[in-house]
Amino acid sequence: MFGTLTGRIGVAARGALLVLSYLVMLAAGALGWIGLFAVAGLVAVLGEFALMRWSPASDVLLEKVGLNRGYRQLTRDLASVLLVAAEVALSGVELSLLLVLPAAVWVVAVFSGALVTMIERRNPQSALVRNIELGRLRSAPEPPAWASAIAGDRMPVVNVLLVPAAVVAAVSDDAAPFLVTAAVAVAVTGVVGAIVALTWLRGRGSGQSPLLPAVQRWLDTYRPEVALYFAGPAKDVYQANMWLAPTEALQQRAVVLLRNKEAFLELADTRLPVICVPAGVDFMNLELGSVRTALYAANVGANIHMLREPGMKHVFVGHGDSDKAASVNPYSKVYDEVWVAGLAGRERYARAGVGVLDSDIVEIGRPQLAGVHTFGAEAVDRPFTVLYAPTWEGWLDDDPYHTSLVLMGERIVKGLLAVSPRIRLVYKPHPLTGSRAKEAKAVHDRIVGRIRAAGGDTDATSLDGTRHLVVTGRTPALFDCFNQTDLLISDVSSVVSDFVQSQRPYVVANPGGLPEDEFRREYPTARAAYLLSADCGELEKIVSLTRAGDDPLTEARRELKTYLLGPAEANPMDRFQEEIARLCHR
Repeated sequence: MFGTLTGRIGVAARGALLVLSYLVMLAAGALGWIGLFAVAGLVAVLGEFALMRWSPASDVLLEKVGLNRGYRQLTRDLASVLLVAAEVALSGVELSLLLVLPAAVWVVAVFSGALVTMIERRNPQSALVRNIELGRLRSAPEPPAWASAIAGDRMPVVNVLLVPAAVVAAVSDDAAPFLVTAAVAVAVTGVVGAIVALTWLRGRGSGQSPLLPAVQRWLDTYRPEVALYFAGPAKDVYQANMWLAPTEALQQRAVVLLRNKEAFLELADTRLPVICVPAGVDFMNLELGSVRTALYAANVGANIHMLREPGMKHVFVGHGDSDKAASVNPYSKVYDEVWVAGLAGRERYARAGVGVLDSDIVEIGRPQLAGVHTFGAEAVDRPFTVLYAPTWEGWLDDDPYHTSLVLMGERIVKGLLAVSPRIRLVYKPHPLTGSRAKEAKAVHDRIVGRIRAAGGDTDATSLDGTRHLVVTGRTPALFDCFNQTDLLISDVSSVVSDFVQSQRPYVVANPGGLPEDEFRREYPTARAAYLLSADCGELEKIVSLTRAGDDPLTEARRELKTYLLGPAEANPMDRFQEEIARLCHR
């Protein structure tokens, strides 16, 4: 909490320093204090670059309080004009040019930005597609990408040249350096504005964008029966990624429907056709009458745009069973059915009492785990590998025990590295680690530094070799890591539930120090786990015990696997296919 507060103070301080530099610059320009103006101007210009490069949070804060970049740029231009007016004897023509030229840049910026917006509305990026051939589409002309990027509120950046020009003009008592620089800025912006204006004129009379009608024609032809729907942001797209392979394997025609452009770009490789329609109105105008089953990987507000479709069955498949409260979200009762892995998921909803009827719960196993190998304690041709896969910090500020990373992460990694080279450490944090709590991000960075200092690969894209690894990218995937793991250390999360498929030993962190019986009762996924307290005093013994193959929890893990993931003899992909067929052919 202290670290978060300190970080917020730092963000505010950097923003305040930048605003102060502009105020000093404005006052110095009005009073003709050339030296002070030059220093404040240098601080302001460099400060803008620093904020954009290293402290975007400060820029966001200034936006929130009404001091956006446009107002700051306007202040800088006004200060430059004031300095020249205060220090240089100007003729009537020079005074007019002094005022008109900088203003002309802003006029061109405003109108060119408006025209770009109008052009974009002629060709709205109403949909993005992958693995779909829509044929040739005629669209209205567009300006070059560089012109579109410059037009609008970015264009007045060129007036930054007025700051040194104003200093030179004031020192030499000659307005020419300033006026020439301002004229060059007007000419540059004029070229961009002319390109944008001509493109707008060429596109007059263009009709509706052909993109959405083309997508509808494809849907009418392909007639998908199953839709994997995901409306979350890019940072959560891993939740949809885990359902791509099972959906690909279905016998029914399937499509992936997304609602976020960035998530579309981050979606993993798939053979499935993918359609992204960001706007709610556009999405609701699509005719999806052939879809019989809609699968939802996450509970988000924009699910309503799909849930309103009456002709299909809506099924929540989630993104992993766990003992977290998120696994029994009351939102789940809006779906026709909720699919869980095993009896544990059914009982979890019964205990929570959030309104999901037992008759609406279907146990299907975990089809994603078909590729996770089950190993015993036999020796394999690689070093004994420990996977540390902590969950993220969660949504609650007042829950210090949601993840082991902050309280225990460094101790765990330090302890595992201490027994190297007898073991290999693979560190794979949750994709959202550090997105909410700066303490978690700081601990993560220190852990990466420790592993790098120990000779590890801190940007691993493969599990080959014997080095310690940090895996933060999309590949290798978590389940690939499972197949090279002899001992897992994790938190109360779906990672634990899924790892039980391997029947290999695992450790669950107990940072809150709950008594062992109470912890296992509260979190059933830990029934066959070794528990690790906050001081990590048990770590060395657990590693030694599991490395030696003398594992007393083997049978407990077999029993727990059935409870969590369903009968061992049942193929979860077959079960998934059966339930999809039931809904599609009802």
